[in-house]
Amino acid sequence: MVEIDIEKENKAIAQEYKELLRISYQTLSAEDKKLIRKAFDLAVEAHQDQRRKSGEAYVFHPIAVAKIVASEIGLGATGIAAALMHDVVEDTDVTVADIERQFNPKVAQLVEGLTKISKVQKDLNVSMQAENFRKMLLTLNDDVRVILIKLADRLHNMQTMESMPEHKQIKIASETLYIYAPLAHRLGLYNIKTQLEDLGLKYTEPKVYSDIVSKIKETKEEQDAYIRDISEVLKKSLDEEQLDYIIKGRPKSIYSIRRKMKAQNVTFDEVYDKFALRIVYKSNPHDEKFLAWKIYSIVTDHYRPSPSRLRDWISSPKSTGYEALHITVMGPKGRWVEVQIRSERMDEIAEKGYAAHYKYKQGANEESGLDVWLNLLREALENSESNAVDFVEDFKMNLYAKEIFVFTPKGEIRSLPKGATSLDFAFSIHSEIGIKTRGTRVNGRLVPLNTELKSGDQVEVITSPHQKPTANWLDYVTTSRAKNKIRNVLNENTKKIAEDGKELLTRKLRQLKISLSEQVVNELVNYFKLKTSLDLFYRVGIGSIENQQLKDYAAQKSNTLMNFFKTKIKRPHHTADDDINKQVISSNYDMLVFGPDQDRLNYKLSSCCNPIPGDEVFGFVSINEGIKVHKKDCPNAISLQSNYAYRIIMAKWIDSTQQEFKASLEITGMDSMGLTNELTKVISNNMHVNIQSISLSGEAGIFNGQLTVIVQNNLILKKLIENIKKIDGVEKVTRVNLK
Repeated sequence: MVEIDIEKENKAIAQEYKELLRISYQTLSAEDKKLIRKAFDLAVEAHQDQRRKSGEAYVFHPIAVAKIVASEIGLGATGIAAALMHDVVEDTDVTVADIERQFNPKVAQLVEGLTKISKVQKDLNVSMQAENFRKMLLTLNDDVRVILIKLADRLHNMQTMESMPEHKQIKIASETLYIYAPLAHRLGLYNIKTQLEDLGLKYTEPKVYSDIVSKIKETKEEQDAYIRDISEVLKKSLDEEQLDYIIKGRPKSIYSIRRKMKAQNVTFDEVYDKFALRIVYKSNPHDEKFLAWKIYSIVTDHYRPSPSRLRDWISSPKSTGYEALHITVMGPKGRWVEVQIRSERMDEIAEKGYAAHYKYKQGANEESGLDVWLNLLREALENSESNAVDFVEDFKMNLYAKEIFVFTPKGEIRSLPKGATSLDFAFSIHSEIGIKTRGTRVNGRLVPLNTELKSGDQVEVITSPHQKPTANWLDYVTTSRAKNKIRNVLNENTKKIAEDGKELLTRKLRQLKISLSEQVVNELVNYFKLKTSLDLFYRVGIGSIENQQLKDYAAQKSNTLMNFFKTKIKRPHHTADDDINKQVISSNYDMLVFGPDQDRLNYKLSSCCNPIPGDEVFGFVSINEGIKVHKKDCPNAISLQSNYAYRIIMAKWIDSTQQEFKASLEITGMDSMGLTNELTKVISNNMHVNIQSISLSGEAGIFNGQLTVIVQNNLILKKLIENIKKIDGVEKVTRVNLK
């Protein structure tokens, strides 16, 4: 056993404490230092008998987390104190009440929030992991500092994982890539995001990581010399303009090199913008923008820029608060170099995110990008209908999405994730506007609701009080805010139809001398091969369960006793015909489709989780076996989604009775006053029928009409045809093939 020199260790702890005060980003008052000292003493005492797996005193961990919080995130004394004590309630006898008594309610609230997050059972499956992520985000309602300290805690754990068993390393690293890195990105903590991603890669793909690291080392000398050459050329011109600045080489992160290699299917040597430099200049607020463009013009005087690679985040900052000018120029030897231009203020916001943002806000009343984002997040979290895995997937997509900037009709600018549609825009203004959206105009032209928007588009939303979302809308939107709201409304509609269906079913069964009971409902659910009573009532409500089917059920029910005796006497055996019937039933009810266009592709069901029709699933494009279908809560889902997100495709089982179909009708008859009016009245009175197109014409007393409708099944279409035929003057109604 290793002999521990307690005196030496105590000296090291005291040294760490002094370092913590020295590196604090914010100016600490005497009162602040007193608070931090008190928290430090409590942490040392509470953890005195604990050691980490590496053998060092446990208290080094909370001190290290507090150092990250103080310097890299830039929180003040309250945040530093909470970071020092973040493990005491979970690991020792100290309670939240003790902390509140000794410190103040704010510190106690932060420690309690951190303790809640830590009470996550280990080795959870993906849906539990997702649920915990969701709970973790709920703590944002209390104080965003909880999440910031948790990110610092995760970063230090990732930095000190060597002594852990390999399976734990992989699990923690996957979770970091899956949840924490995107969160750091969204909170504007680019330094921490980069470290989390690089360390995540180190444990999930160790060979790839070490290959890239060794290649970076090999080319470091050459890269430094290259950046030095460019810097010297630029320095000369910048000095002539008497600018106060520094130029530094910016190494591209290991993870971003890996991402480029995967996305573009290239080798390390072929990743073209590994070279990057950053120019950080001093400026007063008034000249900031002017100086950025002045430096831009100096850089482009010397090196030719790529017009498609200019990123102006000064005129339109990212919603994380990030501001900078990024240009990619052709440097010496025909190599592309990325140049980032930032003022000192912009640089601090990029490095520290949240804390710097508030330092520079100087009491302004307008909502910051972070506040707006937190409000959207709260709205998403408060929607309890959403499946946790869907929530995490939607949320992650919106975290990492690049942004586009679009304009309202009044010229106000709005930011949306890249890939957002005109319907997403409607929901981004207000969910009530989204729900009532009848159409959208982009740049003055009427466009479909699923039109993908581009930066600079001006979007106008046309609403109608009678408009209601349909299931198809879920495929028209990409933002989690819109998806959650649409799901909520659809669920409400389904419940309403199901309530009507239940009353209808009660009446129909009464005619068959059967009273509706729990047992009867369960029998009917099994008889129609459904999943829940809601499905049953909904189908009765939309008319997809016919009277004859209910009569067949009643007849079978009365014969059950007889059947029971028959099966006792004669052993059952099934024939090939039974298999055919089974196949027909399952093909009618269950069909797997992929992607937003619901394509039918060849696939294999994965053996690790054995999905069955009706399960929540996703497709994974494997290298040798085509598309493998996994359940969303498959134990392998986290690692697949963490490491191979680009190979994941949406997949869902479609129940044919819930699917919507298109049908065209041709109507002929005698033209008479009011016929058109009568016809539209009949169609609109037929529930669950949507008109896609209608054209009516009359000539010399003859009436012709073409009608395309969207219906859920054949039964609804037959009812519609019968009702149209009853209209006075209608001669003939025929169904025609769609062109």
